[in-house]
Amino acid sequence: MMSGGERTSGGELAQAVQTAAKEQRPALWTRDFALYFVGRAVSILGDAMLPVAVSLGVLGAGYGPTGVGFVLAAWMAPLGTLILFGGVFADRFTARRMMIGADLVRIVTQSGIAISFLTGTPSLLLLIGLSALSGAAAAMFQPGVGSMVPQISADVQRANATLRVADAIAQLFGPALSGVLVVFGGAGVVYAVNAGTFAVSAVCILSLRVRPAASIAAGSSMLRNLREGWDEFRSRTWMWAVILVWAVYGVVVFGPLVPLGASLVTEDLGRSAYGWMMSAVGAGTILGGMIAMYVRPARPLATGAVVMTAFFLEPLVVATRMPAGVMAAGFALAGSAWAFWSVMWATSIQTKVAPDVLNRVTAYEVGGSVLSMPIGQALSGPVSERVGADHVLLFGFGVGLAGIAVLLSVPAIRNLRRA
Repeated sequence: MMSGGERTSGGELAQAVQTAAKEQRPALWTRDFALYFVGRAVSILGDAMLPVAVSLGVLGAGYGPTGVGFVLAAWMAPLGTLILFGGVFADRFTARRMMIGADLVRIVTQSGIAISFLTGTPSLLLLIGLSALSGAAAAMFQPGVGSMVPQISADVQRANATLRVADAIAQLFGPALSGVLVVFGGAGVVYAVNAGTFAVSAVCILSLRVRPAASIAAGSSMLRNLREGWDEFRSRTWMWAVILVWAVYGVVVFGPLVPLGASLVTEDLGRSAYGWMMSAVGAGTILGGMIAMYVRPARPLATGAVVMTAFFLEPLVVATRMPAGVMAAGFALAGSAWAFWSVMWATSIQTKVAPDVLNRVTAYEVGGSVLSMPIGQALSGPVSERVGADHVLLFGFGVGLAGIAVLLSVPAIRNLRRA
């Protein structure tokens, strides 16, 4: 099935390139999209710097890979558990208001962590607590990220791809910059920069002219609102089937990848090497985002799933202790695959879900995608101590390939057409 899917998707890629060249696209760079782009690009840069700061900062504080996993899980767990409420609040109070409020909260949490690192060695409990508050704020912010795009751009796929390229540039420069700042100034400096990026994001979103109306009446039942979102989510087989696979990935692939990857790369290649590897991911993401900007496959999820196969090179090259050059190439291909898949996925959701329930449906798909990651992050340290970090990542590689085969075996995913 994989080979047949690759042949089909390959033909669709060539056809999509020809179609894209003939299409007359609406203007992308409106005032609102430019503001949204700047706000997202700056905050994404800060976020791209953070994994390196967390990994190296927590490792440097003496808490080991297990501590890194706990801090990452502390941020991810509230995101996964509270995002459903974030979707309801976004439909009730508008995504714009929720996003601004979430940015303000994260200015406080990231500033607090910055001060704790700059004035000494923070306790692990403090890092976990403030990371949890930041994750809760992210749960209020995230549903609006997708729903705002159709409101500020008439060309949803190109807007998503442009934002993905901004993400890629941040991934390219952010981790390396973070690694340098951690070495010379400490993790506190990176957290301070991260707090500043949320301030920029809040100002940009506040300045948008678009004023989305609330789609839920005040005083309506929270349970009813959640049920409506759930009904919309479960009615789309292509959506919940992907999320089921992603839930497995969260435990065995995505969750262990950062804490164990950072530990192994740092051990083998030095303290700053992990930052450079994450920058290689960014370079690949730029390529993937640019391809997604122009290539419009007729079956976006099938094509995206085939491309996503390359993502699992990242755990493979780390687990097999490849030389720096080979490892960087694997990270770059992984970034490219992830970017292309992400654009296909986001565009499918934004164009096939009604606007009045989009925030709630987005909350279910994001929550389902990330809810299992804290489990993988928290277990990665203890499990790796028993069986070895390289074996955990190799197992994730195998599960990753099996998951792609499952995706391509589902007709609703394989046959989903571009809107």
